[in-house]
Amino acid sequence: MYSRTVAVLSQTYISMLLFNCIISTALLLLSTGIFIFFGAIWYLKRGVRLQKKRQNDSKKIIGFFHPYCNAGGGGERVLWCAIRAIQLKYPQYDCIVYTGDCDATGDDILKHAELKFNITLPKKVKFIFLCKREWVEAHHYPYFTLLGQAIGSMVLSYEALNSYVPDVFLDSMGYSMSYFIFKTLAACKVACYVHYPTISTDMLAVVSDRTGSFNNRGIIARSMVLTNLKLLYYHLFAWIYGCAGKRCDVVMVNSTWTKGHIETLWGKSTKRMITKVFPPCDVKGFLEIPLQRPANDALTILSVSQFRPEKNHKLQVQSFSHFLSQVPESQRHMYTLVLAGGCRNEGDAKRIEEIKALANHLEISQHVEIKSNISFTELKQLLASSHIGIHTMNNEHFGIGVVEFQAAGAIALAHRSGGPLMDIVIGDGVHSTGFLAECVEDYSGTMKMIFDMSEEKRLQIAGSARNACERFSEKQFEEDFLLALHPLMQ
Repeated sequence: MYSRTVAVLSQTYISMLLFNCIISTALLLLSTGIFIFFGAIWYLKRGVRLQKKRQNDSKKIIGFFHPYCNAGGGGERVLWCAIRAIQLKYPQYDCIVYTGDCDATGDDILKHAELKFNITLPKKVKFIFLCKREWVEAHHYPYFTLLGQAIGSMVLSYEALNSYVPDVFLDSMGYSMSYFIFKTLAACKVACYVHYPTISTDMLAVVSDRTGSFNNRGIIARSMVLTNLKLLYYHLFAWIYGCAGKRCDVVMVNSTWTKGHIETLWGKSTKRMITKVFPPCDVKGFLEIPLQRPANDALTILSVSQFRPEKNHKLQVQSFSHFLSQVPESQRHMYTLVLAGGCRNEGDAKRIEEIKALANHLEISQHVEIKSNISFTELKQLLASSHIGIHTMNNEHFGIGVVEFQAAGAIALAHRSGGPLMDIVIGDGVHSTGFLAECVEDYSGTMKMIFDMSEEKRLQIAGSARNACERFSEKQFEEDFLLALHPLMQ
């Protein structure tokens, strides 16, 4: 009896000793981690203070964080329009651009912007060239891509801050982790223009529903364990993303859809400072196209988008095939589906071959044309001869291509989601600016309805759509952008 009691007491003592050791170790690690964290913050802040002292600027500086400023896309149009607006409104500010385009000079970048967007800046811009841009490139992170790019953007942001400290920092590419760096280390005023959320509630829903997609591999969708692990990873990243968003003083978003997601992910407290600023769409050239279509038997449906998986070109081909099946065989020669867009790499080229194979399988290849990397002149010619402009991406954050259809007089047939649903294709009856669809039957049925409508009705819709494009002009963007940014420029 005595020996049994001694044994029990010994086990209890050992358990308490182990428990105390574990707690002590955990506390030691935690305190060490906290010490290292705050020590790193102090060290980094010291470097920023020294850099600011070396600058000794008399003028105020606004810095644009745009590592790919020479890319020539819609995001770059936003950048240059924003800089032009600030230079005209606030001459007391100098603009700098943090870029990773080290293979070009500042003059080269400005010349490219002028040629691509017809935007000439009233003053010079200073470029801060960053050497660590590869840290944010997705191909370096085949797994945990979001987290890898987030950490990489912090490294790139610190390189930017340690090169030049602005008074106002504006991220125009969606690198949310940069807000931590510029706000915490330099106490900069921080603003951002969000084209689309880095992670969205739609992405969470796709994983939760175990739906296979371009960003949710089939092996994960088929496994409950892997699905739950990915959900945990996504929820953790969404929380970090929300914390980053709360560091912004001014938030601008490009659409109602993006605004809703940002409000959800960044918290209700940010609603008061989130402003919707539609991106500037270059529709001047398209407005010159006559609304009247050529008087011949050629009836064209045009798609304009990069050959990326989320653009869902296969849905366009399947819908067109379903439409043709309802057309008398003697009239099918009149109809053509033209898929025009950018082919960036081998992945895009492979998708083009898959589209061709699908058209061949559906026995409509003679009615489908694919044109990649076309010129602006050829794009205008296609738009001028097209009756319908088709768009099939689910939850497109805005949809500049749909606006271009409307400006050119092609009847827009877009996906019933995202920006096209909430901002672009509006009205009904006499004030309609286009049509929306979701599935093969929706698209094919709407194609038939558009081709069957009278010329008077078609022109009425095309005219309403063209008039509505004014909401997306460069002038309107600059007015809304300056109004949103005003509180930080005082």
